[in-house]
Amino acid sequence: MAWLFLIIAGLFEMTGVVMINQVHKNRNWKSITALFSSFGASFIFLAFAMETLPMGTAYAVWTGIGASGGAILGMLFYGESKTILRIVFILMVLGAAVGLKLVS
Repeated sequence: MAWLFLIIAGLFEMTGVVMINQVHKNRNWKSITALFSSFGASFIFLAFAMETLPMGTAYAVWTGIGASGGAILGMLFYGESKTILRIVFILMVLGAAVGLKLVS
């Protein structure tokens, strides 16, 4: 169950990263509320995951999901660079997160 909570936390982290971009574009209460709600939910689910998982593993996987997911969403929806090297490095971050799960 802890790994499920960690994945959910990572998905909310990705949403929070996208909402930072939205707040820069539209400084309205909806964007700001969504930003704080996303990161709040992310921290809550991270805390649930850390009841079972080691802190270092949970934090590394959480940030890996958030960082990689944010970069992928940026490429898909915000016209960010889609170079092969960028994709390789995103895959390396995700691979490291999977590796941490395998050795935990």
